[in-house]
Amino acid sequence: MSPAAVTVRVPAKVNVQLAVGPARPDGFHDLANIFLAVGLYDEVTATPAESPRLTCEGPGADQVPLDESNLAARAALALAARAGRPADVHLHIAKDIPVAGGMAGGSADAAGALLACETLWRTGASRDELLAICAELGSDVPFSYVGGAALGTGRGERLAPLAVGGTFHWVFAQADGGLSTPAVYRAYDRLAASEGRTVPEPEADPAVIDALASGDAKALAAAVHNDLQAAALDLFPALRRTLDAGTEAGALAALVSGSGPTTAFLAQDADSARTIARALTPHCRTARVTTAPAPGAVVVGQ
Repeated sequence: MSPAAVTVRVPAKVNVQLAVGPARPDGFHDLANIFLAVGLYDEVTATPAESPRLTCEGPGADQVPLDESNLAARAALALAARAGRPADVHLHIAKDIPVAGGMAGGSADAAGALLACETLWRTGASRDELLAICAELGSDVPFSYVGGAALGTGRGERLAPLAVGGTFHWVFAQADGGLSTPAVYRAYDRLAASEGRTVPEPEADPAVIDALASGDAKALAAAVHNDLQAAALDLFPALRRTLDAGTEAGALAALVSGSGPTTAFLAQDADSARTIARALTPHCRTARVTTAPAPGAVVVGQ
C-alpha cells in the first residue's frame, strides 16, 4: 500500500572549487566542480492529487515559480513519463535554502521531488535511473540527490564521491537580491574575452581534495576557489563589502557561493562562525551558521 504522503529533506551546497572551462558549442561550460553539501535544507512533500499541483512556503517563496518551469514539477513529470503513469501529485516545498542564491535550492527541490514521488508511487526505478533523470534536469541536481562531497565533471552532473575527514564550519550570508546563473556565465565569458584570456580546460585541484579528506579547515581555506566569483562581483559589486566584512571578522576564507549572490565564509570552529555571522548581519539580509558535510536527499516522513 502506498503511503499517504512522503516528505524528503534535501541539502544546500557550496562549491569549494568551481573551475570553469571555455564555452562549448551547446552553450554550456565544462566544469571541475567540487561540491560540499551543507546543513541548510528544503523539504519537499508529495501527496496524491487529482492533477499535478505545486505549492511553496518559506523565505523567498514568492520568487519560486509554481508552474512546469519549476525543476521540482519537471522532476515529477519526468518520473511519471518514465513509469507510464499520470503525474497526479501535489508537491509542497518548504524553503529554507536561499532562493536564487547560488546554493542549488532549485536543484535540491528537484532531487527531493524525485525521491518523494518515487517513494509515493513505487515505480521501481533504480538509484542509477533516478540519477540519470537528475542529470537530465540540471547540472546540480545529481549532487543534491547524493550529498556529502563529490567532484562533478562535464556540466557538473558526472559525479565522483570524495572523502571528508571532519566537520567544517560555515557561515552563509544571503544578499538582498538575486543573480541569474546564465547571466553570471555570460559575464564570465565577457570578462575573459575583454581581458584576452585563453580559458583552460578545468581540472580538479588536489589540494582541495586533500584538505577535505584530512578535515583541515586551514588547508581548505588556502585552496578554495571559484572561477565565477569575478563575474558575480562584476554584476553585484556590493558583495565585495560582505566578503571584506567576513574576512575582517576572522573567516579563514571568503568566497561567492557558486554563481552567487550568497557569500560563504569558512570558520575555524563553531564559536568563530557565530562571531563572523554577527559581524556580517549589517551587510546582508541574513547570516546563517551551519556545518558540512550533510547527507543528500533522504525521506524524513511517510
